[in-house]
Amino acid sequence: MSSRRKKTYLNIEDQSRHLSTLKMAFQKGAGQSFPLGATVYPYGVNFSIFSKHSKRAELLLFDSIEETTPSQKFDLTPERNRSYHYWHIFIPGIKEGQIYAWRMHGPYHPKEGLRFDGEKVLLDPYGKCIAVPPKRSRSDAGAPGDNSATAFKNVVVHSKSYDWEGDTPPRHSLSQTIIYEMNVGTFTSNPNSGVAQEKRGTYAGVIEKIPYLKDLGITAVELLPVFAFDPEDAPTGLHNVWGYQPYAFFAPHPQYASQKAPLAVLDEFRSMVKALHRANIEVILDVVFNHTTEGSMHGPTLCFRGLANETYYILGSDKSTYADFTGCGNTFNANESIVRRLIIDSLRYWVEEMHVDGFRFDLASILSRDESGTPMAHPPTIWDIESDPVLANVKLFAEAWDAAGLYQVGHFPGDSWNEWNGRFRDDVRSFIKGDDNSIRSLAYRMTGSPDIYEHEERNPEQSVNFITCHDGFTLNDLVSYNEKHNEANEENNRDGSNNNISWNCGVEGPSEDPSIETLRNRQIKNFLTILFFSVGTPMIVAGDEVRRTQQGNNNTYCQDGDIGSFDWSLLNKHADIYRFTKELINFRLDRSHLCDTYNKTLRELMMENTIQWHGVQLNSPDLSPHSHALAVTVRNIDEKILIHMMMNSYWEPLEFQIPISTNSYTPWHRCVDTFLDSPQDILPWKDAPAFDQENYLVQARSIVILVSKMDEEMAPNHKPEQSMHPLHVMST
Repeated sequence: MSSRRKKTYLNIEDQSRHLSTLKMAFQKGAGQSFPLGATVYPYGVNFSIFSKHSKRAELLLFDSIEETTPSQKFDLTPERNRSYHYWHIFIPGIKEGQIYAWRMHGPYHPKEGLRFDGEKVLLDPYGKCIAVPPKRSRSDAGAPGDNSATAFKNVVVHSKSYDWEGDTPPRHSLSQTIIYEMNVGTFTSNPNSGVAQEKRGTYAGVIEKIPYLKDLGITAVELLPVFAFDPEDAPTGLHNVWGYQPYAFFAPHPQYASQKAPLAVLDEFRSMVKALHRANIEVILDVVFNHTTEGSMHGPTLCFRGLANETYYILGSDKSTYADFTGCGNTFNANESIVRRLIIDSLRYWVEEMHVDGFRFDLASILSRDESGTPMAHPPTIWDIESDPVLANVKLFAEAWDAAGLYQVGHFPGDSWNEWNGRFRDDVRSFIKGDDNSIRSLAYRMTGSPDIYEHEERNPEQSVNFITCHDGFTLNDLVSYNEKHNEANEENNRDGSNNNISWNCGVEGPSEDPSIETLRNRQIKNFLTILFFSVGTPMIVAGDEVRRTQQGNNNTYCQDGDIGSFDWSLLNKHADIYRFTKELINFRLDRSHLCDTYNKTLRELMMENTIQWHGVQLNSPDLSPHSHALAVTVRNIDEKILIHMMMNSYWEPLEFQIPISTNSYTPWHRCVDTFLDSPQDILPWKDAPAFDQENYLVQARSIVILVSKMDEEMAPNHKPEQSMHPLHVMST
């Protein structure tokens, strides 16, 4: 992969601004406390790092990543190299590409929250590139003694040296956003991906698959964590592939680079972003600011613990342990002032220097906890993110819960945050599975969850709707397994959720029975149809469009083989599901048939669009516990389109009454019937057969959608009917 790198460093204005401080730095080598991290100047590099209770600091320089000992050491003294809690030094003559790390000396008093270890090599929290030694070992970081031979190190970066060639963000509205959640490492790792071996599982590999994403209709990729993470943070013999164990919040994961020179990862990541933008696809990063890979008190010392343990983490009552609201051994102290600045600076960097378009915050409710772990009504970090001018035009998505029971879906702090709607996932699964007491909840989920969000005056798309995500069953496994099968994770099947709301359609696991496979195909189409015809922002996980399986494993964080990878042969095997998904996306993005939601709140949308609920009889939805049928008519005046959707999760066919098409509209066209074989299962309106009967027999466990358009000749005389709240019938 080629890229052009500019040779200039600071412009004249920047040089003038720093002239006085640099002069002192050049003369005495004292450096300055800002900016944090390693900053390249014309005559050398300034280093600055925060460490509150340390007594002495060492900056280590290495000639290469293969070197086991530093080539130079610089001892920093408090008198010359410390301002407040910041250690700093200016080293003349070095430049971008220099490998460096820190050692911090201070008291080791765990019961006071202090865990300094002067033998441990530490990362710079503001380091923008990571060098991984060839014989790196996680156990060395946790064992006593000098680990300079095997520790992660930083690389000095001049981040403004990349030529973006006029790159601009697509900035899709949420109403025109289709999110595709994917893992950079596993997306192209399979040999059948068609990607050259050296590019498999890399940022460069993603570039080669952009035509596939474009053909499918994706408008935004949501990348599982690409902050540098520890692949060894997994059971013995396995590797962490999801990336939810970060150790550096500014550096892209080095193992995702196809070229092994340390700095190559920066250009490769930025080239991926630039290529996706050229294809009109946004890049959203899944970010983990709730914990780090340093884990519990028994974990390794890599960075934060050895610099300012009591600052970066929420500690237990005796300060020798860690509060664990994440399920990962520690909890980041997100609302502490130093940590708040780190988070904001990281987000700004990824937007300004790496051009990403948005962030999905893992276990975002952690960001609302104070330094004792108590939830705050107005958490400063969340409001800092929302109000920051650099972040004003990026998409913000919250996983609005944590592992300690804090659940904030519908009332996550802030005004403009979008939320992963776990209720949508669960309620739609229950309906398709055929559970009792699912009708009323389904109606709410399909109309933007007004029971959750309407009181907040939210926009309709602020509910991120999904059936599956990285965490849990794939869509194929949701209809193929009743129970999780996580034995390959070597945790005796104890890991992963036991509540999957799944149904195997009669056989556990793969089946050669044509009737079972037909039913599974139909159930998958049912899930996808409800997802893309619901109000909100839809998200699918990579591979669901071709029935990717994880063999019943619902927690594949440590599976980098067949279980975790994308099997590209499924594109041919399940071409009908791929086509069905593609046509649903096309239908949704074609002027958003369901609604034009620009500048409308959820409440306004509900009032301005006539939505009528039915059962098998018109205007008579059956809300009884054992009901499994629901129909809805959506009349959207602006779009001049009428949609009638009939959903049958019952195990026998049901005959639904059909509304009479008025003189202002064309006859009904059957655009979707999930019971039919491809290509009749979904057709564009112009190719769909007309339907003029009074009733439609909806087959068992299937969904039918009829569409009528306003007759252009009648349009000038059309008078819209009085709108009614879509849940009017549901709430009576």
